Amino acid sequence: MTMLAHRELPPSAQDAAMARVSGQVLSPFVRQKRPLSLRVREDGQEKPLELPAGAVALLMEILEAMASGRGVTLIPENAELTTVQAAEVLNVSRPYLIKLLDDHVLPHRKVGKHRRIRLEDVMAYKSKIDQEREAVLDALAREAQELEMGYDRP
Repeated sequence: MTMLAHRELPPSAQDAAMARVSGQVLSPFVRQKRPLSLRVREDGQEKPLELPAGAVALLMEILEAMASGRGVTLIPENAELTTVQAAEVLNVSRPYLIKLLDDHVLPHRKVGKHRRIRLEDVMAYKSKIDQEREAVLDALAREAQELEMGYDRP
């Protein structure tokens, strides 16, 4: 399967500022959840451009990330990731990811001797571990409050 991913490194300060202003202009249109009609100027000529509502929302997320100085990677939903890419998404080492695959924690398939992991499976696993981490942190916060360790109850 061909992977059509695009990675944009963290923006320059000038690009981050431009993204911030563009996001402020685009923000009211995103809330409408409707297609957006634009006019693009090129070589002195204006051309109409229609953006689907989903693309407008995605563009807003990209601009927000850039405005805060973060890089962005776009990966299609049906993509299969290499072990290196999956490890990056999960923010774990490649050897740790390989252990997850070998222990059947994450499903995968082999293409020759290379492992491929569906993006949906990686994101489902990420969501699951994020929820588990949040539950543990909530329990620790409750315990700290009960032990009166300087944390006020809400």
